[in-house]
Amino acid sequence: IAFREMFAIYSKNCAQGKNNDFVLFTEFTPADGLAFGDDQAQEKLRAKLCFTERQRPIVAQIYNSNPERMQKAAALVQNLGFDGVDINMGCPVNAVVRQISGAALIKYPDLAIRIIDAAKRGAPDIPISVKTRIGYASKSEMHNWISILLKTRIDALTVHLRTRNQFSKVPADWSVMPEIIKLRDEISPNTIIVGNGDVHSVGHGIKLTKEYGCDGIMVGRAAFGKPDFFCHYGVNLDPHWKIKTLLHHLDLFDKLLFKKRYKSFHVMKKHFKAYIAGWKGAKELRARLMDTENPNEAMRILESVI
Repeated sequence: IAFREMFAIYSKNCAQGKNNDFVLFTEFTPADGLAFGDDQAQEKLRAKLCFTERQRPIVAQIYNSNPERMQKAAALVQNLGFDGVDINMGCPVNAVVRQISGAALIKYPDLAIRIIDAAKRGAPDIPISVKTRIGYASKSEMHNWISILLKTRIDALTVHLRTRNQFSKVPADWSVMPEIIKLRDEISPNTIIVGNGDVHSVGHGIKLTKEYGCDGIMVGRAAFGKPDFFCHYGVNLDPHWKIKTLLHHLDLFDKLLFKKRYKSFHVMKKHFKAYIAGWKGAKELRARLMDTENPNEAMRILESVI
């Protein structure tokens, strides 16, 4: 919630006001826990699904291999007031794949269809979307897999343009996007197609949509340390601004997550490299931050260098 809130503040209300047509997604959350977790597990998982009104439109991303539990989780998402449900069928990590979730569903298309249908039953009043990859082991799987998903008439489909086995080790293959668009036009013309992979900036993303024909882009890692990402065609590299925004992020993280024991401080440290980089002395400052044990320690260090 703290990460998303930064974008809601710095990108939705930017001075330019031209590039703020974007949707926020939650971190992906297991449907199992949402459907059947004990009180303690439920509390931690619900923390992932907290949002503020200024974060709208906001979509909850969930994953599972059990249609019954997906239906229950989707119903919960709808009842919580989200603007959509996104089913993750693209996560490549072994812990998720072993559960026949995430990208593993590429190998189990019949189950994938049942999961999508279950989500539609659970949340009939909000859009259902899927995030996936172009294949599991080979992009030769793409035509059949994408066709199967489109035949379910989902509202939107985000395609990470790598296979599961490629993780993020090779460049995203944007050359396959025109084929995906062609399949969409033939099978499910109303499905929104979103491309994902190696998008560096808003300007770069707009160029990709025009060149390859998709309706939008999804950004993940490129937006780390850049809460104003959607306000600019380039990237804001001003050190003073970066330090001030990291201070703001730390304060939100402390109030919304750390003090409530929803997240460990270790989670916040992955943002330090994204914020504190690109100028003389940044490496040394980042090393000091990495040695801290709580948000207050980190904020005191940052305040001392402004």
